[in-house]
Amino acid sequence: MNKKIMIIAGEASGDLHGAELIQQLKKIDPEIEFYGVGGDRMIAAGLRPLVHINRMAFLGVTEIIRHLPFIRKVRSQLIDTVKKYKIQNAVLIDYPGFNLRIAHKFKKLGLKNFYYISPQVWAWGKKRIRKIKKIIDKMIVVFPFEEKLYKDNNIDVSFVGHPLIEKVENYEFMPKEEFFNKFRLDTNKEILVLLPGSRRHEIEKIFPVILPAAEKIANDNNLQIVVACADNIDASIYGNSDNSNFKIIKGHTYELFRYSRFGIVKSGTSTLEAALLGLPFVVVYSTNIITYLLGRIFVRLDHIAMPNILLGETVVEELIQKDLNEEKIIEVADGILNNPEKYKEIKNKLSKIKSMLGNAGASRKAAEIIYSQLNEA
Repeated sequence: MNKKIMIIAGEASGDLHGAELIQQLKKIDPEIEFYGVGGDRMIAAGLRPLVHINRMAFLGVTEIIRHLPFIRKVRSQLIDTVKKYKIQNAVLIDYPGFNLRIAHKFKKLGLKNFYYISPQVWAWGKKRIRKIKKIIDKMIVVFPFEEKLYKDNNIDVSFVGHPLIEKVENYEFMPKEEFFNKFRLDTNKEILVLLPGSRRHEIEKIFPVILPAAEKIANDNNLQIVVACADNIDASIYGNSDNSNFKIIKGHTYELFRYSRFGIVKSGTSTLEAALLGLPFVVVYSTNIITYLLGRIFVRLDHIAMPNILLGETVVEELIQKDLNEEKIIEVADGILNNPEKYKEIKNKLSKIKSMLGNAGASRKAAEIIYSQLNEA
């Protein structure tokens, strides 16, 4: 068997899931070698990086166009590596804008393509499903409704549950009192947590909008503001918090979600994590106007936040583009924080999500499926 795998993730969440997958595959066979695109976690797990995800964090159409020369260079580097080491298998993790294109090129080279954590084809329509059918040999999905969608389109698919279930279950939380003491938080105030994204351009666009709203909400509800800083982000992007009325905490997002009263959370994986940890929050998102207008044309969903998609209703409010402003954030937050029954209702509805996402062990199951079906040429 050719024990070399090309593995590609392009975002912080993909790096996390990719690292867990590499670890599980190495448990099955320690001799497997991994090449590709990933971040610090995947590298620590054994990836031989060709490109770090920090260089792949493009958001929106204009960002992608501006970086096209670099993107083409990365694709060429990946293809050259496949040819040099005679790699026969590729594992693609989310990041569909890049991964579906490179999968097409890999397919022409004879690779077997595994896709872990599906592109959101259920949002983009059937055209992308037809494309996937031609280039992906095995789809490994983390939401139950995705399994039915692919089966209905005669695509080889397996539902393994969501990797966040295991991550949350196995996470060792710092006790609340210790957490507050460690970061010198005010024990007389609950936390208003802000998570404005894991990419620099997201933060630069979203944080200046949500901070003034957060300051008003905190003052009115006797809360303290804490920014949950993503591991891959330099905290200096938020300015000098020593001279501000907010704190920045890196590496403890789960404690912040569990111990906070309310959250302002950018759309993405973090909304699902916040929901699993029982945090009432408002979803915020803003992007380039061209990207937004294209999304309005092609996306076939009423919601963008996964908790709402899973529950089939607007449980957490979504403030997108023009709706993302100080007044609306304050209005939504105050409407929840000052209404105990509504606050309790949101928590109760979010508590239903865990049972929808399958059992723990998604990474192990995905690894077993991939290893059992590796191209042995």
